[in-house]
Amino acid sequence: MKVSKNHRAYWQKNLRVTAILLVIWFVVTYVVGYFARDLDFSFFGWPFSFWVASQGALVVYVLIIWFYATYMNKLDKAHDVAEEE
Repeated sequence: MKVSKNHRAYWQKNLRVTAILLVIWFVVTYVVGYFARDLDFSFFGWPFSFWVASQGALVVYVLIIWFYATYMNKLDKAHDVAEEE
């Protein structure tokens, strides 16, 4: 099966954005969480390390999902592979 240039460009962009978002996810989940104990200051009345662990990561996860869905919809339309509405 021969893959067109359009298909190859679509998947390269898809893989690139997926890799970037996975790096962001890794940093938020493991790197920030690991160093959160060292962040010893108050943030809205709570220790910042608690806020990062309980609230900040969840906000970032939702933003990652929103960005990926929006980006892929635009990419699908740009490469003529969007689902019909």
